[in-house]
Amino acid sequence: MVRRRNRVSDAEPLIPDDDEEVGKYGRPKKYDPQFRGPIQNRSCTDIICCFLFVACLGALGFVASLAWMSGDPTSLLHPTDYRGQVCGRDQEVKDKPLLFYFDYMACAQLTTLLEFSCNTPQICVTDCPNYSYFPYTVVAIPAPMPGLIEIKWTQLICDYGFDPQEEYETGSYQGIDGLDQMFRDEKCASYYLPQTEYGQRCVPTFLVKAASVVGNVMLENTSMANTSIITPAGNFGNATTLEAALSGILEIFMEVQNILEVTYKDIVSSWPVIIVGLFIGMLLAMLYIMLMRWVAGIIVWFTIIALNAVVAAGTGYSFYYWKYLESIQGSDRPFELTTNVLSLLRTRTTWLILGCVLGTITAILFVITLCLCNRIRIAVALIKEASRAVGSMMSTLFWPIIPFFLEVFVVGLWMVIAVYLATSHSATYSLVYHNATGFPIMNGTECMEEDVNNTIHNGTSRCQFSKYAVPDYTIYLQFYNLFMLFWLVNFVIALGQMTLAGAFASYYWAFTKPQDIPDCPVYQSLKRSLRYHLGSLAFGSLIIAIIQVIRVILEYIEQKLKGKANNDVVKYIIKCLKCFFWLLEKVMKIINKNAFIVIAIYGKSFCPAAREAFFLLMRNIVRVAVVNKLTDFIILLGKLTVSLLVGVGSFCFFTERIPFVNDHISVPAVTYHWTPIAIITIGTYAIAWCFFSVYDMAVDTLFLCFLEDLERHDGSAEKPYFMSKALKNIVGKKNVEDNR
Repeated sequence: MVRRRNRVSDAEPLIPDDDEEVGKYGRPKKYDPQFRGPIQNRSCTDIICCFLFVACLGALGFVASLAWMSGDPTSLLHPTDYRGQVCGRDQEVKDKPLLFYFDYMACAQLTTLLEFSCNTPQICVTDCPNYSYFPYTVVAIPAPMPGLIEIKWTQLICDYGFDPQEEYETGSYQGIDGLDQMFRDEKCASYYLPQTEYGQRCVPTFLVKAASVVGNVMLENTSMANTSIITPAGNFGNATTLEAALSGILEIFMEVQNILEVTYKDIVSSWPVIIVGLFIGMLLAMLYIMLMRWVAGIIVWFTIIALNAVVAAGTGYSFYYWKYLESIQGSDRPFELTTNVLSLLRTRTTWLILGCVLGTITAILFVITLCLCNRIRIAVALIKEASRAVGSMMSTLFWPIIPFFLEVFVVGLWMVIAVYLATSHSATYSLVYHNATGFPIMNGTECMEEDVNNTIHNGTSRCQFSKYAVPDYTIYLQFYNLFMLFWLVNFVIALGQMTLAGAFASYYWAFTKPQDIPDCPVYQSLKRSLRYHLGSLAFGSLIIAIIQVIRVILEYIEQKLKGKANNDVVKYIIKCLKCFFWLLEKVMKIINKNAFIVIAIYGKSFCPAAREAFFLLMRNIVRVAVVNKLTDFIILLGKLTVSLLVGVGSFCFFTERIPFVNDHISVPAVTYHWTPIAIITIGTYAIAWCFFSVYDMAVDTLFLCFLEDLERHDGSAEKPYFMSKALKNIVGKKNVEDNR
């Protein structure tokens, strides 16, 4: 039979004539005498998508430059007064870095907190007041003699450029009535407590330190200790009333502050131990992978046998207890579903049903184990071979460090651009008026900045800074920034997968291992990926990014529909779409991974590579299912084993249960030893995940190469198998040279 060669690449497999049999999932691979692993003579793939990727990166650069020029992150770091001036930064208030609130009660309302605003005048000050004073209370309480009002003018905190004593004596607020109107117009604060700087804001000291109750810091004048606190907005009662109004904020504030402070101190005290624990976790992860060549079979077969034994034991116990309850009075009552578990367990029918179910599961598991025994052996052999491959190319274990830092850079870039876009804003102003209960409310009516300076103080409303508003186009730029985050993160993941796939393919197709493994296989694979396949990497990652963006949009729509009287059909459709795209993302990630393996080996474009990988796996679907599940189980078991070992070890160390270690290394003084233990355990799991992701990629690549090896070769002298002797024995294959 005449065969012709595909001219696209010198290393492409031979293509049979059209009259050869083609199955449902394509033609099996054919022998190619020139194929010896990842081909070197390849060309660029998916060029259009490569250009699109570069263009989108350029657009992201434009968005970043626009955000840089118009954004102002310092407005998030520094507070803003009621005129829209940034304290400590704008020229008019450059020497006043702290923000002072005229009325704390206006900041204690739930709606105000949710809107991150405060409907009271806020001015920038140099220092926070360290005293308590209630000037409006003095004005509101009738004096023994008319005109005898004692105001401590130096203790008043007033609006910019406003001199209360001059206004009271010769200005627009003369006399008692004028003084009363001065506080009603909120020219000066009507009361304040001793305050402490916190987050560049003046906060009541008892909220920050929680060391004293409100009643102990209320008044310097003890004769007024039981006097009600009176403000133009209303009467708030005495110190106890104010404390009750602010107690909720105090409780949340102190709880969060205490947790953060204690956690920070524990981390600072124990950071050397945390570093050592994470390093030990890394060594254990590497050791576990190395040991898999000897213990993989033991773990897999012990788990399978133990699972069958446990289910069989459960079946036997169920029938035994069913027989045992025969002599117990009342156990023959009819079976009824109930939340009373004890009642169900005292019924014979319950144990009969349980025994039948477990018996059926036992039979199914036993049959599956017998039927898939050979395929389980293949999976174990591949897992062992993956361990040997990693041991032969130790650089693969450290490769995830590069994608990790690239992902950190991408996420950091996204956050910076998002913050600058979010602060590409301008100040907006709204009218504030006092409602029937006396609390100031921002009614949403916009006013002009010049109205703030001219003051619309008519006793019922005023104009003040409301919030920062961003241009309408910013939301579209944020959406594009989010889309590029998904695309770039998936691109980095794809680059890592293709690089590892090329390295492990070089290992498999080396006929004599490790002598025939090329030098620097990771570097060579990375160079091929960047030189020829940026377009394919961009194509595959773009598909995942689009699906993820659609899922974000569906989540946003679902959140918008919550709490509204909408058609249940719409909600059902949204949930179905969410489920569909979640499943689609999982499937596409599997297709992408296998497509990148084929691209790393043959240098094909993304779509032909995905098709070829999919057909190859479908021609061996049973083997694929067994290998994938066993690999997932081994990897999960490895991650949990390493994390638990380090977690238990750190627990024993911090609780001084390892005498030979604690005698030489002192335990850091921490408030809660669970803080460093949790950090070490979670950090170890993350490190183990990075190492075992390499192991997972090794198994997937070797498995794909193994399937191609079976289709390409027959063990003859001209077409020898490249697989290990263990794999050849399992599948009943051997090379002619093995008989010599």
